[in-house]
Amino acid sequence: MGKARKLKTGETLPLFEAATAPPAGTGAYAAANAGRLRHWAARGIFFGTSSWKYPGWKGMVYTRSYPSKRDFEQECLAEYATIFPTVCADFALYDFPKPLQMRAFHESTPDEFTVSFKVTDRITIKRYPDLPRHGSNAGTVNPDFLNFTLFEDAFLRPLEELKGKVGVIIFEFSTFYPSMGITLPVFLSLLDPFLARLPSSYRFAVEIRNADFLTPDYLNLLQAHGVAHVLNSWSRMPPLEEQLARPESLPAPFSAVRALLKPGRTYQDAVDTFQPYDRVQEPLPAIRQALADTVVRCMKEDKKLYAYVNNRVEGNSPKTIEAILDILAQYPFEKL
Repeated sequence: MGKARKLKTGETLPLFEAATAPPAGTGAYAAANAGRLRHWAARGIFFGTSSWKYPGWKGMVYTRSYPSKRDFEQECLAEYATIFPTVCADFALYDFPKPLQMRAFHESTPDEFTVSFKVTDRITIKRYPDLPRHGSNAGTVNPDFLNFTLFEDAFLRPLEELKGKVGVIIFEFSTFYPSMGITLPVFLSLLDPFLARLPSSYRFAVEIRNADFLTPDYLNLLQAHGVAHVLNSWSRMPPLEEQLARPESLPAPFSAVRALLKPGRTYQDAVDTFQPYDRVQEPLPAIRQALADTVVRCMKEDKKLYAYVNNRVEGNSPKTIEAILDILAQYPFEKL
C-alpha cells in the first residue's frame, strides 16, 4: 500500500486509487447522518437506499479508496453499512441469490444490519417482456409464475446464509395488462394460496403496479396473511400520500415504503436525467413529506418501517434521505 498523500482543503480521495483509506464514517455525510439513522433504527424505523454500488456517491457515502471498480463493487457494502442500517438488494429481481454472496453480505456487515430483497422475476412475471435479457423466453408466458416450490428452493434457501440479516422480501409485480388475463379477482385467487404457504420466519411484502388493484379486497388479503403492502412511488401508481391515506394501507405488523420514481415519469427518463446520481437535481417536497408522514403513522401504530429511496426519485438517494431526516427533526415525537 502506498503512502497516503495529503489532501487539499475540500478534496476527497479518488474512489479507485491504491491509497491508504481513511477510517469508516469519517465523511461529512456520515458525520451528519449516521447517528440520526442509528437513532431511528433503534426506534424501528430503518432507512436505506435501493442498491448501493454507485460511484457517484464518492466523497459522500464512500470516503475509502478502492484500487479498482471490481474492488469497489465487492467491498463497498461494508462501508455503506457503517452509515445505513439497511439496503434493498434490487439485483435479486434479475437472478436468484447465491449462497456465497449471501454469506459475504453477512460477514461484511454489522450484526444489526439488514438486507431486503426483490424476489426474482421468474416468480413474479406472468408474461416475459420482449426484452433481450429474457432471451428465448421474451414474449412468452412464464410457467413458473407464483411457483412456490421454485421460490422456496431457489430464493429462500440461499437467504439462510444471511441468518438474521434479512429485512423484507418483496414480491414486485409489474403491470398486468388485459391481454395477460390477470384481473384483480384472478390475481387475488392466485396470490391467496401462495401467501398462505409463506414461512413465518421472514417478513414479506407485495408491491403492485396496477393502481386499480389497490382495493380493500387486496389489502384485506394481505392482512389475513400478515403480509405488508409496499407503499410505492411509481410512474402509474397513486402518489404516496394517497396510498398512505387509506386506513387499511398498513395491513401487517410492519410496513415498507419504496420511493422509486415521481408519478408520471418513466424509468428511462429518470436514468437519462439523473445519472451519475451524484447530487439531488429535482427536489420533490411531496414525496419527502409523504415518507416523513409514513414514519409518523408507523410510530403511532407501533409498526416497524423499512423505508427505501432510489436515486431515480430526485437524483441522489442519500441526500433525499438526509432531507427526510431534516423534516423528522422538526416533529415533536416525544408526544407520540
